[in-house]
Amino acid sequence: MQGPIAFQGRPGAYSDLACRTAFPGVQTLPCDTFEAAIEAVRSGAAELAMLPCENSLAGRVPDIHHLLPDSGLFVVGEHFQRIEHNLLAPPGASLATLKRVHSHPVALGQIRRVLKELKLEAVVAADTAGAAQQVAEWNKPTEGAIASTLAAEIYGLQILRRNVEDASHNTTRFYVMAATPRTPPADAADIMTTFVFRVRNVPAALYKALGGFATNGVNMTKLESYMLDGEFTATQFLCDVEGHPEQPPLARALEELMFFSREARILGVYRAAPFRLAQKT
Repeated sequence: MQGPIAFQGRPGAYSDLACRTAFPGVQTLPCDTFEAAIEAVRSGAAELAMLPCENSLAGRVPDIHHLLPDSGLFVVGEHFQRIEHNLLAPPGASLATLKRVHSHPVALGQIRRVLKELKLEAVVAADTAGAAQQVAEWNKPTEGAIASTLAAEIYGLQILRRNVEDASHNTTRFYVMAATPRTPPADAADIMTTFVFRVRNVPAALYKALGGFATNGVNMTKLESYMLDGEFTATQFLCDVEGHPEQPPLARALEELMFFSREARILGVYRAAPFRLAQKT
């Protein structure tokens, strides 16, 4: 039986929903911070951690790229969770009684149409599930929340309107992390590899380091740069590519990358999520 899967947030958060969608029937473990979710895996309190890395509307999730390389964990999978915002309220409330909605600022920024239509005041909360919990505790017909259907179920709220997000493609990608690698065999199809690297301080180093991926036909799906230790001259890159590092095209590309890099380290080799494969068809 699989152990718990840790996530950052309160019960009913979208990360909780992602855990339950990707691993039905597995116990979820709410954690206050991303660091706490990582530590839960390191300590053995959880078998896996579900960490969001990017959203189709909001972009990359802050701090994750800093935390992953030094976490001691490995990427063993990915999951794409459709983010469906719902307008929640206590039993007995209605669209006519609502005056304010509470939620995370990112969620509030993604429901501008319904806020305007219903003339609702947006009130910032620490997170979506926390907002739902507060609204349930207040039990006032004037107060609503923007959160998941899971949050509505957990906190006993009614759904006044489903899918109130402005964009229907709102999706968050998650890394599934574990204490040990779960590398698929080299001949497996539809494999993703995540790694970090730092280039040498020479002209055109990044261009040369990445050239091998183009010449070997390796598709790069993600490339992010960020400063290390607050130094403008110390830049690290986080990268996702298609392929297995033991397959010749990616092996050659990584060999060229290593030649032009000060440091390079693979964080995980894992199977591509069904959502990614469906996007190709």
